[in-house]
Amino acid sequence: MTRRALITGITGQDGSYLAEFLLDKGYAVHGMLRRRSSGGEERIEHLKDRLSLHEADLLDPSSLVRVLEAAQPDEVYNLAAQSFIPTSFAQPVLTGEFTALGVVRLLEAVRQVNPQIRFYQASSSEMFGAVPAEPQTERTPFWPRSPYAVAKVYGHGITVNYRESYGLFACCGILFNHESPRRGPEFVTRKTSLAVARIQAGLQDKLKLGNLDAQRDWGFAGDYVRAMWLMLTYERPDDYVIATGVRHSVREFAQEAFAHVGLDYRDHVEVDPGLIRPADVPALCGDASKARAQLGWEPQVSFSDLVRMMVDADRRQLEA
Repeated sequence: MTRRALITGITGQDGSYLAEFLLDKGYAVHGMLRRRSSGGEERIEHLKDRLSLHEADLLDPSSLVRVLEAAQPDEVYNLAAQSFIPTSFAQPVLTGEFTALGVVRLLEAVRQVNPQIRFYQASSSEMFGAVPAEPQTERTPFWPRSPYAVAKVYGHGITVNYRESYGLFACCGILFNHESPRRGPEFVTRKTSLAVARIQAGLQDKLKLGNLDAQRDWGFAGDYVRAMWLMLTYERPDDYVIATGVRHSVREFAQEAFAHVGLDYRDHVEVDPGLIRPADVPALCGDASKARAQLGWEPQVSFSDLVRMMVDADRRQLEA
């Protein structure tokens, strides 16, 4: 019997990779979209004839019930959120509505429509924030440093609470930074790969970045969506850190990206103090030992391969 999955945030980076992955596994894939006047579906354009898309909104509980009744999913992957950290400082209330309260609205809808649905919540390494312990594991306390991270802590906690209170098969993936050619251009990794392609083509001269010394544990989004599926197909629900276990600075990312096209990042990168966050997180690095041991998950794409993949994709896009 064909399994059915519903993905919120299907038009995002992770949603599009997860949709591809599940379709290849033989799933009937349903996606949840917010109503837009036009556009915003570029990442799933090549999949549209294989997907069932539904309009609903994490701010509207009744619409969530309707989409669950229509899709009849065995699995729900909640990837929708306001996920850009600078925007969370500018719009903290909106971020809380989507990224925190949106989770409990969806959990309530699952509980109402079919409590046998398996539920995945996209938690974030940003929840750890300024915690001094490293590497971070599932038992590391949270110290969130942005409205986005605070909202993610709520979404994580309420998912655990529904698992423990109502017996839902609900899992949280504490995913560390994961990138790809489908990453939004506002994020530092994609901003850098796009700039490298443009600078090499003579269309741009400088790239303005914030804190070059901030360090993150960067992996490939395609590897990380596989971990989501492994969590929901495991014998029992739990929470897992998904990470490479290696951290690199923004400076290293830029250095690697520019070097890939024969350029020196120091000739093109400028620090813009206006891009430095009010409360920054200096370093994050995860320990995915539990996921390796229980789920058999391993990252397959290295940091260098990821950077080159992103730069090459943006060069091809520019040439096209």
